[in-house]
Order: sequence, then structure tokens, then C-alpha cells
Amino acid sequence: MHKSVKPYDNSQLSKKQQVEKMFDNISSNYDFLNHFLSFGIDHIWRRKTIRLMQSKNPKVILDVATGTGDLAFAACKKLNPNKIIGLDLSNGMLEVGRNKIKKKKLEDKLEFVQGDSENLPFKDNFFDSVMVSFGVRNFENLNIGLKEIFRVLKPGGNIYILEFSKPKKFPIKQLFGFYSKAILPFLGSFISKDKSAYHYLPASVDAFPEGNSFTNELNLVGFLNSSYKTLSGGISSIYVAEKP
Repeated sequence: MHKSVKPYDNSQLSKKQQVEKMFDNISSNYDFLNHFLSFGIDHIWRRKTIRLMQSKNPKVILDVATGTGDLAFAACKKLNPNKIIGLDLSNGMLEVGRNKIKKKKLEDKLEFVQGDSENLPFKDNFFDSVMVSFGVRNFENLNIGLKEIFRVLKPGGNIYILEFSKPKKFPIKQLFGFYSKAILPFLGSFISKDKSAYHYLPASVDAFPEGNSFTNELNLVGFLNSSYKTLSGGISSIYVAEKP
């Protein structure tokens, strides 16, 4: 059983409810903080994820835990699909994303819906590809969330997951450890005004079953050819798996 980490230790709300509340709280500053605190490297990670998807040429894509839609917008630009649906618990985050859809005039390509990753409101075998960026570690029940993604994915379709991981080698391990546990929580809390959100981030990364442990989770659900590659010295990883 994986360790359960929640944003607000003193709250009686479920992890799912706490995650929704947390992202609602930080939604207005989220895009700025995301790019500022990662020094813009998150853009590069998303581009690499999209590049892996290009050979499959998916036309109908689901972006789970879409947030404000950064991965969805990048996929829309590079892959030219017929439709991308972004789903997220937090309506605050989705409203930021919907405003970006209007500004970019992408209403015919992109749609953001509020929903639960562990109870997806879509038919079986519906999407050509499913992608998730920095969202699976927020699932309340990882196995159920992955099973739902498996259900809505077409046979032969792929899942692409971009997620934080823990660097293993000196000096990146030490530098990232200090940054994620000291600098990031301080700056994130100061700018977002939510003291818990950016302490939750490194705690959730620590608790996440990364690498081979996560590909095992994918295999348990029924995915085949599960693999991963680390990025930026192991700060993040891209996982890819196929539904038979």
C-alpha cells in the first residue's frame, strides 16, 4: 500500500476534496508559479511528452488532471487533433484554462470539463490517447484512476504520463532535495498565499511510486509495453504504456 499524502494535515476532508480545494486556492497564480519555480523547464518536459505522441497521430485525446491546460494546448498546437478534452477536479483551474481557450480561439478543438479521474464520465474505448502531466500522484486511489484511464482508452491506444521523480545521482539529488524542500515551499507559499500547497508538492513526490514501481502499477491494470525515461537528471519522468 502506498503512503497517502494530503495537502492539509489538519483537515477532515478526503484527499480528493483537499486536492480540489488546494488547486482552487492557487489557481490564479498557478501558471506563473509553475513556470517560475521550474525555471521554465516544464515547457521542455511537455514538448518531449508531445513528441512521443506524434508517431501515433491521435485524433481524440483526453488530458486527465489538465489543470489550466498547458499540456492540452501544447498537444493541440503540435498534434492537430480533432478534439482534446481536459478533465480536472478544480473548477478554479479550469476557469483559467477556459479563458485561455477563448483568447486562443480554440473552442472547436478544446473542451475543459470538471470531473473525477477515478470516475471518468466517458464511454469505454473512446480516446485514441490519454495523457496526464503532474497529476497521477494527486489521485486518491492510484489503481482506480489508472483502471478508469484504461477503460476509456481504445485498444491499441497509449497512455502518456509526465510526473515528477526523485534524482538519484550527486549533485542533482542533493540540489533538488534542498530546492524542493526549502526554497520551493517558501516561494510557493509566499506568492500563492497557501502555506500547505507547496509543502504538499515535495511530500507527494516522495510518496509517489516512481520508475519501475509505477510501470508495475500500469502492468497490474492491464497495460502492455510499459516503459519510462527520466528527464533533467531524474527530476521528472515520462511513462508510456499501451492498451492491448
